[in-house]
Amino acid sequence: METETFCPVCGEEQEHEVLAESHDLLVKCMHCGNVHRIPLPDEEKPVSVKTIVSFEETSRICEVELAASEICMIGDRMVAQCGDDYIGVEVTSIECGQKRVNRARPSDISAIWTRRIEEVVVRVSIHDGRNTFPLFLKVSGEEKFEVGMSYQYSGKKFRIIQIKLRDGAVMRKEGWNSVASRIKRIYALPS
Repeated sequence: METETFCPVCGEEQEHEVLAESHDLLVKCMHCGNVHRIPLPDEEKPVSVKTIVSFEETSRICEVELAASEICMIGDRMVAQCGDDYIGVEVTSIECGQKRVNRARPSDISAIWTRRIEEVVVRVSIHDGRNTFPLFLKVSGEEKFEVGMSYQYSGKKFRIIQIKLRDGAVMRKEGWNSVASRIKRIYALPS
């Protein structure tokens, strides 16, 4: 491990190799070779931030721990603590007072709005030429779906013709795929 600190021989900040760690650090200057001790750097205390976790029509008030110097951004993935449960989430909005922002430091955040991503519901619209049938698939957020592939869920067989992503992009080419946590809707034909 390396750290940058003041070297008493060089008289300036230099890169140092950490030789040992206990109640302080034993370091060796990589410029002059001088070995000396320095105090352990202060550990950054985590900041607990109110987090609203949404899953379909329900929401829970939870919390996320962030490092004080960390920048929280829309799209970040983290783990929220909801009582005794730990849930994988993705940041969808950041509230700072009365404003919504794209990024902020934890000390400025009044609430983080998130959606659950470890288990998601993927909406599938199966169109047979006359009618469209909705299908709601409860799957892992990491499950992949591919345009052109056939699937069977809840006794229904379908072939994907198009995938609409949460960011607005539409995937139409065969072979293009995405994980369930990024999918807004799948359009399919009966298979």
